[in-house]
Amino acid sequence: MLGQRLRTLRLDQRETLAETAGRAGISPQYLSEIERGRKEPSSEMIAALAGALGTTLTVLTEQVSGDLRRLPGIRPSSGPVMLSLAA
Repeated sequence: MLGQRLRTLRLDQRETLAETAGRAGISPQYLSEIERGRKEPSSEMIAALAGALGTTLTVLTEQVSGDLRRLPGIRPSSGPVMLSLAA
């Protein structure tokens, strides 16, 4: 879900993988893998990506949490379980 949200934010800004990745300090290939859910970035990397996309880690986390709540079969939760689902 995190990767999908990052891709949505990037595409909403009409940015390429290279533009966003460059500002976050990672390779476009690595960003692509994060967006496709193939890599699990560290919290520092998520924060860097949020900043590169002009948002905050808090706002990004809230967006991902909202995305998860809209999934069928997912019950509202809080605490570490929700954060692990968001990552």
